Amino acid sequence: MLETPDAPLAPLTTLRLGGPADRLLTATTDEEVVEAVRRADAEGQPLLVIGGGSNLVVADAGFRGTALRIATTGVQLDGENLELAAGENWSAAVARAVDAGLAGIECLAGIPGSAGATPIQNVGAYGQEVSSVITEVVAHDRETDRTVTLPGAECGFAYRHSRFKADPHRFVVLRVRYALQDAGGLSAPIRYAETARLLGVEQGGRVPLANARDAVLKLRTGKGMVLDPEDHDTWSAGSFFTNPVLDADAFAAFRRRAAERLGPDEVPPAFPAPDGHTKTSAAWLIDRAGFTKGYGTGPARISGKHTLALTNRGGATTADLLALAREVRDGVHAAFGVTLVNEPVLVGAAL
Repeated sequence: MLETPDAPLAPLTTLRLGGPADRLLTATTDEEVVEAVRRADAEGQPLLVIGGGSNLVVADAGFRGTALRIATTGVQLDGENLELAAGENWSAAVARAVDAGLAGIECLAGIPGSAGATPIQNVGAYGQEVSSVITEVVAHDRETDRTVTLPGAECGFAYRHSRFKADPHRFVVLRVRYALQDAGGLSAPIRYAETARLLGVEQGGRVPLANARDAVLKLRTGKGMVLDPEDHDTWSAGSFFTNPVLDADAFAAFRRRAAERLGPDEVPPAFPAPDGHTKTSAAWLIDRAGFTKGYGTGPARISGKHTLALTNRGGATTADLLALAREVRDGVHAAFGVTLVNEPVLVGAAL
């Protein structure tokens, strides 16, 4: 296991931001992951687990403790069942599933990061979420100091949430198992309206798997959501804010505020959510509050391609990025009474 003292963390994140960790351990096997976790716990060291770094915002001061980079590899495909080591590249795994003719994750193409992060965030996009296909998560339980296998039904999945996110210091994901579908080379039903329009099908229709994947990649690229090392407009953590989910009273109050600000003809997006709640669009809120694509004059700006992405233009600090995030969050709240919540994990920092 490789050990690096005073290790820069910025190169390990898609934002290219953040100071060093006291110590960086790079683990290439499940056994090394467990050994590193036990070592940090025995020494009383704070532990930061890093996969693809696509969902991390690290403070400029860095991380006072042990950073563990999970670089494990391993892909097993048995019929319709896929098992991925936590360190496997997620985009590559989606491509592999599509090439094998298996549906269920094709609309999650182009999402940066590693497989181990998918159950933590309940990764989702364009009408698919991994919660619909995850059957088991193998993890090291730091509370009991043993490896456990958690059925998907016990993972507490919700919109961009899971029991792993709710209790971030307990489990370290080692492997994830997915049940995909052989639909004769066709995709899962296309649920997302924008994807369906691009593909020329009705929502709920199916298309060839590669067509669905390519359409999603085209949409993501157009929004700057496919990482390009040469394009600073893609140096982001993806969507910085989650879509707000509001109860009936909060949504009614929001609609009143929107009508007062924008006029009665401007109707906010509304999507049914569990327990009588309604989900609305963070991107719509940000744009209508006056924070348009490309907003900002400093080294941290809103992407010129998508209002949900906050980007590092090459010389930004984490402080620059968080100042922009606070400006957007507070501006949206002042305009509409809705508080946006950050999606990426903030390490040593806070909004």
